[in-house]
Amino acid sequence: MSEMVPTRDGFGHELVKLGKENEKIVVLSGDLEDATRAEYFKFEYPERFFNLGIAEQDVVGTAAGLSMQGFTAFACSFAVFMTNRAYDMLRLDVCYNNLDVKVVCSHAGVTVGEDGASAQCLEDLAIMRVLPNMRVVCPADTLEAAKATRQMADVPGPFYMRTSRAPFPVLSKESDPFEFGKAKIIKDGSDVTLIGCGLMVSESLKAAEILKKDGIDARVINMHTIKPLDKDAVNKAALETGAIVTAEEHQMFGGLGSAVAEVVVQNNAVPMEMIAVQDIFGETGKPQQLLERFQLTGNDIAVAAKKAIKRKKK
Repeated sequence: MSEMVPTRDGFGHELVKLGKENEKIVVLSGDLEDATRAEYFKFEYPERFFNLGIAEQDVVGTAAGLSMQGFTAFACSFAVFMTNRAYDMLRLDVCYNNLDVKVVCSHAGVTVGEDGASAQCLEDLAIMRVLPNMRVVCPADTLEAAKATRQMADVPGPFYMRTSRAPFPVLSKESDPFEFGKAKIIKDGSDVTLIGCGLMVSESLKAAEILKKDGIDARVINMHTIKPLDKDAVNKAALETGAIVTAEEHQMFGGLGSAVAEVVVQNNAVPMEMIAVQDIFGETGKPQQLLERFQLTGNDIAVAAKKAIKRKKK
């Protein structure tokens, strides 16, 4: 069984390493540094850590100001608070000015669990990817989250990264390369392509094993970068497998599925199915119970794959 670690842990640990290497890195929190793991940085570099309280708009505005003074600012909170309450500041202060602000938010998706609908952000990927200059990342495991954190610090401009409260299976190795905008083929296949982000990469691998028992060869792609999307990987999948299923712990509108569909319809139109939350709010429950409740499991992905395959042109 794979090791299980929240992706927020990878972010927190890598942030500490970066703080040692670069004194221009500062971290800002909306009073949730323990939950986001920004507190790891706080303990090591308190003089470069700023808790602005439950005031997400101030967190973003202050991060923007610090970046204009030459700092690389990491702004951290829960996804639902930062992307919704501080949207105007993210849009005008950060993205319009193309500032070096990295927005890292935990507690997104239904696997937030017992915190319920008010804290289960299911819209963040859509909200962030429509902003010009903003790049959007949803790592599949803790090692990928750490690598993304390091690259965000090295690449100028705004970034949004979604991290998890729930532990995710560790799928990658320390030696695996990571590049923004470059998808990873986790498993090759010829009959259908399963494209996931975050936890749904692991669920897509489970689906591929289920499909294998029925003689279906599924390709599995880790689309960790929602924007810029790896269009080449999508087009190649469409041409070579003829059917695509996207899987995300997010609303079906505006997220990974929509991003992939935009590429597919403009280039190589093939049957597509989307596994996502179907235009409803989250609920309180255990993470696994909620994945089943919202039909976000490997079994659900496998069923969708069979539907997509049946829709292939004869």
